[in-house]
Amino acid sequence: MEIERAQQILRIDSELNKIRDYDLLLDRVLLEARRVVNADAGSIYVKENDVISIKFAHNDTKQKLLPRGEKQAYPHFSIPVNMQTISGYVAMTGELVNIKDVYRIRKSAPYSYNTEYDEKSGYKTTSMLTVPLKTQNNKILGVIQIINALDVDGSVRAFSANDEVLVTHFASNATVVLQNAYMTRSMIMRMIRMAEMRDPKETNAHVNRVASYSVEMYERWAYKRGLDQKTIDKEKDIFKLAAMLHDVGKVAISDLILKKPARFTPEEYVIMQTHACAGARLFDDPLSDFDTVAAEVALTHHENWDGTGYPGWIDPATREPLRTDENGRA
Repeated sequence: MEIERAQQILRIDSELNKIRDYDLLLDRVLLEARRVVNADAGSIYVKENDVISIKFAHNDTKQKLLPRGEKQAYPHFSIPVNMQTISGYVAMTGELVNIKDVYRIRKSAPYSYNTEYDEKSGYKTTSMLTVPLKTQNNKILGVIQIINALDVDGSVRAFSANDEVLVTHFASNATVVLQNAYMTRSMIMRMIRMAEMRDPKETNAHVNRVASYSVEMYERWAYKRGLDQKTIDKEKDIFKLAAMLHDVGKVAISDLILKKPARFTPEEYVIMQTHACAGARLFDDPLSDFDTVAAEVALTHHENWDGTGYPGWIDPATREPLRTDENGRA
């Protein structure tokens, strides 16, 4: 059994190293941390100055009540990094906290559990294991909080000392991967800020919305097409990063046109349309799947399925891209 778990962690480590997008990686880290100790629910927080902000929350019991492919909604909130809450305490001290029953926390503990979470969600939290995401130089990046470990019969049990070792080891390896993904995200955001300097409308909020909407639409399309989860996870990871750079070609457009407050003349509109091809040319020497997808997204993000749009990569007769791969990418 222990050998199987060790092999499982090695496999997970390998798979996590292939994920490029920071947000998707956080989601996957939480999923695998729960799986390795058979936990029903959990959350992952990222430290931002003096607070930790929830990024993803999972609950298998609640998810089973939803249709296939539909995601569970969860509240977005931040918690102060202090001694009063369990996750805040772990973020502040860097210490692991393992609680058998959050309704029976010892009175000498500096932290407490807010039962309002359970009352609002209709879900009973019992056992809880909270582990810091800590770098080699002891910098806290965030916190993983996993809830309600389950035994073979599906009954809630306490997290064991062995669970602590497994999740701590997993969190340590995941932190390294998260740092790499954060650097990738930072480089992409710098490219976006460069475009923002040229075009004030090209804001971080805009590109993140475009990327998020793109991934949601892709996932729904993929589920309907019957693609397997492994393919979906791989494709949406690359697609989200590429979607963030959809307008990067605007750096090639003159400020006289890009920042013009009035309506474009027909000639100016033709020049503006060239930003799609200019963006694709930034990736014309692809070294990875990401480069290939980023070029395609930049080139085709103003195309319409009826053949309208620009620069003209949709066949109006078939309403299909002029070329696609097996996963439907144009």
